[in-house]
Amino acid sequence: MEPRSISIIIPTYNEEAIIAHSIKALLAITEQYEEIEIIVSDASNDGTRKILSEFQVTVCQSAKGRAIQMNTGAQRAKGDILYFLHADSLAPETFIDNIRSAVREGKKAGCFRMNFNDSNPIMSLYGWFTQFPMMICRGGDQSLFIEKSLFQEIGGFDETHLVMEDIAIINRIEERGQFHILEAEVTTSARRYHENGMIRLQLLFGTIHLMYALGFDQETIIRYYRENISGQ
Repeated sequence: MEPRSISIIIPTYNEEAIIAHSIKALLAITEQYEEIEIIVSDASNDGTRKILSEFQVTVCQSAKGRAIQMNTGAQRAKGDILYFLHADSLAPETFIDNIRSAVREGKKAGCFRMNFNDSNPIMSLYGWFTQFPMMICRGGDQSLFIEKSLFQEIGGFDETHLVMEDIAIINRIEERGQFHILEAEVTTSARRYHENGMIRLQLLFGTIHLMYALGFDQETIIRYYRENISGQ
């Protein structure tokens, strides 16, 4: 059986400090596989695009906004499985095999568990909760795999969402079937927790989840986010 082709899509915005490390780590994993492509959907105005030009990846220019950028990358994708990964998240070494195995088992969409690049017990606890199938435990940092046909069927990411676009697409996936959490772990940066305070930021994220669940409009949620959370 031919391996299912996978398009890895990474949205970037001013990531010159970390993007080389992230791409090198990803290429080290994917170089042993066939039918894999890496697409970076970039909206940067720093040196990110120049750094990306040094690697064997496809770079497409996009307007800023994760939903817009991920849709732009998906439009360029040739793979029949899409895998969305944040620039500051490192996929598990086994992620290609994990995704292909999951899809063979009929799992059309899902994510990985997550840990942080910080051994602080509080951060470890936050990561531990990502194994549970509760929406409050979900987030884009856990990455997302989805069959391209399903992605197209649900209309991709909702570009009216500047925040919570990851939760919105999971909700639409679950209207059509189960969303699966794979056991391997994505490692993501704890930088925003360092900038905003480990407990404070988690409380802010919890508030944003609650506002979204209660039906607050995007403008209100975005204003709350920008007034309270520093960094991207």
